[in-house]
Amino acid sequence: MTAITLPTVLRLGWLDSFMGYVVAGVAIAVLGLLVVVGLLVRVRRRGLPPTPPAPPPAPTTTAPTATAPTATAPQAATPQVAEPPAVAVPALDVPAPAAGRLVRLRDRLARSQTTLGRGLLAVLSRDHLDEASWEEIEEALLGADVGVGPTAEIVGRLRERTRVLGSRNPGELRALLAEELVRALDSADRSLHTAGHGDRPAVVLVVGVNGTGKTTTVGKLARVLVADGRSVLLGAADTFRAAATEQLETWGSRVGAQTVRGPEGGDPASVAFEAVRLGIAEGIDTVLIDTAGRLHTKTGLMDELAKVKRVVEKHGPIDETLLVLDATTGQNGLVQARVFTEAVDVTGVVLTKLDGTAKGGIVIAVQRQLGIPVKLIGLGEGPDDLAPFEPVAFVDALLGEPHPQV
Repeated sequence: MTAITLPTVLRLGWLDSFMGYVVAGVAIAVLGLLVVVGLLVRVRRRGLPPTPPAPPPAPTTTAPTATAPTATAPQAATPQVAEPPAVAVPALDVPAPAAGRLVRLRDRLARSQTTLGRGLLAVLSRDHLDEASWEEIEEALLGADVGVGPTAEIVGRLRERTRVLGSRNPGELRALLAEELVRALDSADRSLHTAGHGDRPAVVLVVGVNGTGKTTTVGKLARVLVADGRSVLLGAADTFRAAATEQLETWGSRVGAQTVRGPEGGDPASVAFEAVRLGIAEGIDTVLIDTAGRLHTKTGLMDELAKVKRVVEKHGPIDETLLVLDATTGQNGLVQARVFTEAVDVTGVVLTKLDGTAKGGIVIAVQRQLGIPVKLIGLGEGPDDLAPFEPVAFVDALLGEPHPQV
């Protein structure tokens, strides 16, 4: 057996003590590490918000969908874009039917009845018609603006027929005079060619001097066509007068007709061209073109009117060229008409202001001397006071009731 010496014992005791210290140190280190880890976990947990408890099931009767205070925008009160206030659209006018207008407006010819119709009937009803009586009849016809040629024809036929008839009955004399006046108006074509052509609209060019009521006539004619079931577009080619364009737009808006306009002082021909182009594109039945009021003595203005006609005809022929004449101007209107026919091919005449101081005989003079039929007559300021001219109805209104025997 090996002997254990004192130094050996001492060395063994030191080792045991050393190992004890190492184990204790390791234990302390592990414990410290655990303490540090625990502290870190606690600090981290304190920095996070607490987990909210699960909400209880919402009742099916209320089922609120928002937990925000009601002072904020709740779902039921979602803001909406405010709509602009509704603008009241004025109702369109319903024009009176064109057929039979002259019969309804016969009272507007009261002045002409006194001047022409009743005056002639009073003379014709006399027991004896001498040369002075026939001269009186001639003066009455000439004073009514019938014209020299037509007056001579009417008087000649009346002389022959009253001699053969040999009667002075007011009813027979009225019928006799009516026949002669209607004959003087003959059987010209008074129809308005305003029906479209399938691929393009009918084009109506309206011309005349200032003050005849030309622009107003265009507006009233639009009403006549709308009353007949036509779609209408207006061309404001009177670019020299801003008021004319605004006036035409007002007339058009009342019956739902669009108005094509250009800049003030612009080229009238370009406005007329654009109006017809738009009429073709939109399938319009009739395009009415208002032109500038032109003095028939101004050559340059008449040349401009001829240019408008040429430019418009690039789309196709013009169906109607209506000349507006003031019936109160009498024989002077015939001078105007002749000059206009040299610039454009006038197909019809519109006689305005026949309800005033005008003399009904001008209708006969215009047609007989110019060979151009009167197609429309204006009998007042109302929107529906433009009437298609009907010779029989016109003469009947002109003569009024049979005059009692003198």
